[in-house]
Amino acid sequence: MTKPMDAIIGKIRALETELEEEFAKQRAGFSYGLERGRVLFEQEVVRRHRELQTSLWRYLVKARPLVVLTAPVIYSLIIPFAVIDLWVSVYQSVCFRVYGIAQVKRRSYMVFDRSGLAYLNALEKLNCAYCSYVNGVIAYAREIGSRTEQFWCPIKNARRVLGAHPRYASFEEYGDAERYHHELQRLRDELANDTPPDGGNP
Repeated sequence: MTKPMDAIIGKIRALETELEEEFAKQRAGFSYGLERGRVLFEQEVVRRHRELQTSLWRYLVKARPLVVLTAPVIYSLIIPFAVIDLWVSVYQSVCFRVYGIAQVKRRSYMVFDRSGLAYLNALEKLNCAYCSYVNGVIAYAREIGSRTEQFWCPIKNARRVLGAHPRYASFEEYGDAERYHHELQRLRDELANDTPPDGGNP
């Protein structure tokens, strides 16, 4: 990469760190802490949350008919996502060992802590768990895919790629044959560690 690109990437990483610090400041105002990975609210906060909970019956009665009718379509996606989850897990378990690529830690992408929110009813908690799982699978599969791409074809595309994964920035430029052949082994060797690129998930 050129020095201007390195500088831009450095600025992006600094902004991501600054953004995370701002999120932390906001979280500090909600009176909760973490104990052994579990979120704990102060008793007064829990009491107020329970008061704000919409009962399951009221929640269902207020739902628009089309929302209810489309719910089975949404929930049906659990099947392909469970298959993807299983399939990419088997893939990396078998192939990454052969390639010398560090395994992606699935548990880092599966976060189910919204069930501890007292202002959510049972269905809302189920919906939150569903969304956490599906988006966790997407992020998990994306990281497995990005490591695979870095091993086999770490070359930027000629056209702009929307939503490129964090590893993409370190790929070689499209058309730079000499540098690609020179840098390919280095990029592969980086994958032996479990260290994600800055901005990625552990």
